[in-house]
Amino acid sequence: MPRNLSINAHFRSRAAQHVPRLRYNGQDFDRWQDELLTAARATLGRMPEKVPLNAEIQAQWREDGLIKQRVIFDVEQGLSAIAYVFRPENSRGRLPAILACHGHGPFGKEPVMGNRSTPQLAAEIVNHNYDYGLQMALAGFAVIAIDWRGFGERDDRRKPNFNDVDVQHPGMKRDLCNMHYLRATVLGTTVLGMDVHDGMRALDYLCQQDFVDSERIGVMGLSFGGCMATWMAICDARIKATDIICYSDRFADFGMRDVNFCGSQITPGLYELCDVPDLHGVIAPRPLLVEIGSYDECFKLDSAMSCFKEVEKVYQAAGARESLVLDLFEGGHKWGANKSLEFFREHLGGGGGGGGDEKGGASAERRERMVVINRDVLRASLNSQTGAAKGAAGYAVGGGGGVGDSHVPPLIDPSAGGHGSAT
Repeated sequence: MPRNLSINAHFRSRAAQHVPRLRYNGQDFDRWQDELLTAARATLGRMPEKVPLNAEIQAQWREDGLIKQRVIFDVEQGLSAIAYVFRPENSRGRLPAILACHGHGPFGKEPVMGNRSTPQLAAEIVNHNYDYGLQMALAGFAVIAIDWRGFGERDDRRKPNFNDVDVQHPGMKRDLCNMHYLRATVLGTTVLGMDVHDGMRALDYLCQQDFVDSERIGVMGLSFGGCMATWMAICDARIKATDIICYSDRFADFGMRDVNFCGSQITPGLYELCDVPDLHGVIAPRPLLVEIGSYDECFKLDSAMSCFKEVEKVYQAAGARESLVLDLFEGGHKWGANKSLEFFREHLGGGGGGGGDEKGGASAERRERMVVINRDVLRASLNSQTGAAKGAAGYAVGGGGGVGDSHVPPLIDPSAGGHGSAT
């Protein structure tokens, strides 16, 4: 009998035979959900301690019919995060709101919120239809986006830090996510747990704003952003509707076979517990939109659809099949943009504001234009290679806001400081 020396082949073989301990297989839904939620949250490790936000609006300007803010707030002792917060400038009353999660790219939140100030940013938006944060704000929602740890303005290799944490390996740079994962796990935590904490702090800030209805909160994200949307829904009860974009697959396929994941997306022992469709299904009965690209090269169509069919079984068992929506669109690894607006308007209600329709959101004409107007501008920008940023009228610097810490109970128990240990 031939012997095997390939570690890669070994992992693939183990994955082919592996059945996660808490995989959904027709058991009582409520009991399964309770058990998986408890076990999955525990894999996040020790969560960071909560501190006062000490939020500051660093800048505010008006563009595209929106009020756009750059906000900084503290997420834990000695660490802060930058957020963009967009809302319609003519809005009235409290708006439904969305946490827009960025994916695993070099620019963090910037393209998600429509920053096209360089040809590279513009290309990201065009290639992945990536500006869903901006587009949802144009449609009448309040939207917040932050950089996850190691991305965007929290990438140590960029301004203002210029600290190359991988300087010892100039010829073969390592993924920051994997490096942060190693350091986090020896401290008894995970990067994913830290990012969930930061996302919850972003929602803490958002829900304090007088223009936001804290009872109507949604989350959406592409790729790694879909992973974050999944975990935010798992860990925070304030989230009422979730849009997972191009993050449907099986750990055996995209993880063990393709090695298409990083240290920001996993926790110790997770695959021993469950598979991706279980993580999606445990969100039930809350509304879930799953977007799958027919030509997605990151998450292949066969395993993506296999994942969705398992999620469908879980939602059926939860008595909530009507709350699960599939957008199987013709395209690659990108935001499909076909059902997101309809989905969030149905489950969160329309955004407030002048010029809105009978539900208080963007007008029908504006909704029809919203998915294409910026795309056309971006393509023109790419063709000219100028990438020039549009002038920002009404620019204002400074100002405070949202300094307090009013609490909306999350699914993770916030007792004993911070968000508490994952339960």
